[in-house]
Amino acid sequence: MPPRIPNVLTIAGTDPSGGAGIQADLKAFSANRAYGMSVITAVVAQNTRGVRAVEALPPEFVAAQIDAVFDDVRVDAVKIGMVANAEIIRTVAERLRAHGARSIVFDPVMVAKSGDALLDPEAVAALRADLVPLATLITPNLPEAAVLLSRGEDWSAEEMATELPALAAMGPEAVLLKGGHLTGSPESTDLLWWQGQTRSYSAPRIATKNDHGTGCTLSAAIAALLPRKTLPEAVDEAKRYLQGALAASDRLEVGGGHGPLHHFHEMWG
Repeated sequence: MPPRIPNVLTIAGTDPSGGAGIQADLKAFSANRAYGMSVITAVVAQNTRGVRAVEALPPEFVAAQIDAVFDDVRVDAVKIGMVANAEIIRTVAERLRAHGARSIVFDPVMVAKSGDALLDPEAVAALRADLVPLATLITPNLPEAAVLLSRGEDWSAEEMATELPALAAMGPEAVLLKGGHLTGSPESTDLLWWQGQTRSYSAPRIATKNDHGTGCTLSAAIAALLPRKTLPEAVDEAKRYLQGALAASDRLEVGGGHGPLHHFHEMWG
């Protein structure tokens, strides 16, 4: 009998240019052999050059979307991205707890690749209190980790390792701290804290401006793989998938800013 195809839900905002948010998540789910579903928290007018407008949905409508999925479909994993404001954060957390959601990967999206803010600053406290402790894995980059920890944005490789326990103390089962914002090395290194141990994942930096949606894609790929892999295995396979999508991104011609990854690089010959 063939293995069961996992059903994976993304809860996030949109990207009409297709490179990030809900659209990137669904592509990453499909590329990693999972059936994708989506709950939209905000409608975002953006392209490869930047964000033009954000319209958050009413929290009760976000709740209705979550309930509609869980009331009918077996949900094997959940990826959470952009959550817009404190009301939506509390609503998402409450509904996921009510439905007993498992294998939750939370990418604490706060700033777009263009530098545009995607999270209401007043929502950070709610994010720390309600979503971070609910997560199986959180995947902050260094600017996002700085916000979570209320510390400065300057990091060193040594500080990444020393700050991992503080992120873990916020309550998630595991933390993947992404080191892509560190400069001065030909490799990018991420650190995974899981079950009291730290694992390092390094990969060569790829010279491309087509890096729109890297965080969304990595966290979505991990969520797609978690129902069939251990957490370290899912992270390792998702990072290899991301490297391939980055390496092949220049085959696409999408926009004049930070272009998207090639999510289907293994399938499109």
